[in-house]
Amino acid sequence: MEKLNYDDLNTDKLNTLIRSRSSFEVIGLSGRMSSAIQKIENAIEPAGLKCRVYTKGRIAAAGASIFGGITGVAGVASAISIAAHNLATYNPDYEIVKHLVDNSLSVLYKK
Repeated sequence: MEKLNYDDLNTDKLNTLIRSRSSFEVIGLSGRMSSAIQKIENAIEPAGLKCRVYTKGRIAAAGASIFGGITGVAGVASAISIAAHNLATYNPDYEIVKHLVDNSLSVLYKK
């Protein structure tokens, strides 16, 4: 899988990868994750493709918190929110996965 840096998102590399329906990673974001996601979405959507953005591990964290007291309420609310988001972005062409610990993104072509 090809690895890009944040600065590569301002070049033709990004559009070339999207046009060829390739999966790729964006590394070394150091506080620029939201900006990187916006740039990627702005390349995917004009190509007539749909995308879903989610945080790696979020579903597992929500599921684990369902069983614990006051955090259980937050876990249920979070699970409902995740389900609604998944329905709104049903059958995406690309999934953009945020890796908060690694400060990186995985952009995965799904079809």
